[in-house]
Amino acid sequence: MKFGIQHPNFSYDGKDEHIVESLRKLTTSAERLGYDSFWVMDHFHQIGNVGKEHEPMLESWTTLGVIAGFTSKIRLGTLVTGNVYRHPSVLAKVGATLDVLSKGRLFMGIGAAWNQDESKAYGIQFPSTKERFRRLEESVQIIRKMWTEERATFNGKFYQIHDAYCNPRPIQKPHPPILIGGSGERETLKLVAKYADACNLFGSPETVKRKLDVLREHCKVVGRDYNSILKTRLGSVAIDRDKLALEKRLAERFKNVPEQTRREIASLFGNPDEIRRQVESFRDSGIEYLICNFEFDREFQGVEEFADEVAKKF
Repeated sequence: MKFGIQHPNFSYDGKDEHIVESLRKLTTSAERLGYDSFWVMDHFHQIGNVGKEHEPMLESWTTLGVIAGFTSKIRLGTLVTGNVYRHPSVLAKVGATLDVLSKGRLFMGIGAAWNQDESKAYGIQFPSTKERFRRLEESVQIIRKMWTEERATFNGKFYQIHDAYCNPRPIQKPHPPILIGGSGERETLKLVAKYADACNLFGSPETVKRKLDVLREHCKVVGRDYNSILKTRLGSVAIDRDKLALEKRLAERFKNVPEQTRREIASLFGNPDEIRRQVESFRDSGIEYLICNFEFDREFQGVEEFADEVAKKF
């Protein structure tokens, strides 16, 4: 079992020039503590289940480029890049650049995109769900071509490239791992089976197990080795030996969220022993890699406690 950190909220990093120093402290600490990866969301506005839309939100790829300069080992990724925000050939170039400048540490996360309000605000075309998935399928093929071929050509319904150079190509061979985010059983997991090196799921251990059973069947249909796909899960962590203090914070954070919904989106809550048992449940359901975000106002403390009290046991 490996562990990564997602940092979805910049509201506690300070203002202006203080943000970069907060990120430096967080990412270098994560690397020192043995986390395998560090992830940021790819949004232009803050999203509803994290904060208010007007709260600070950094552009993801620029942020990762800066973090690459702070660190030397930890892998860097977007969880996940919204495909509609950039032409896939440009995204391939951006990703290759980050992989080269980070000396081979890119973990590419990509998805079909879902935030229609954000796209409308920025004047970005937001096609139907069906079209977004077809665009995503073409994009992943283009990215892989540009990362592995000297001159890439692709003639799709939505995207076309002709003798496109991506020089220098990524350091990782044959290419940086591509993670397709989302749990949709008919579309997303089918694309994972066809093209992805990793999936990223939400949900309880029971939900995750069911989703992975669906992925296994898609792999059989397309002739893919199910075991070649890294199974990751994103979720929130709240760790504290003081049970009453933790319950009070959780009650406030999830006061408008039904218990079942909370269990689906989180599940890693409690003291270190309880969280270790919860991690074991996800491992038993088929998850190999947990990407964790922590209580925003206690992030540094949570990152250290989880590394020392939980991650080291795995």
